[in-house]
Amino acid sequence: MTIHSVQGGEIQVSPSKYSRLIHFLQEDLAISTASLALALRHREQDPGPLAMILWQYGLITLEQLEQIYDWLETA
Repeated sequence: MTIHSVQGGEIQVSPSKYSRLIHFLQEDLAISTASLALALRHREQDPGPLAMILWQYGLITLEQLEQIYDWLETA
């Protein structure tokens, strides 16, 4: 997986690995399709890291947020 750190410390996932992230969110963290769809709609209006959007809208816990960032670092 290619992870790029950009100004502000944001982690960006390469488009080719994006589906693996979605699979991880759904299968390993049991995040519903509806929650992901909501986060993706908000991301279109206010671009930002998907994990942070999920957390900001209360769709994941702080522990799940940490798991996502751990996954992004090691995948």
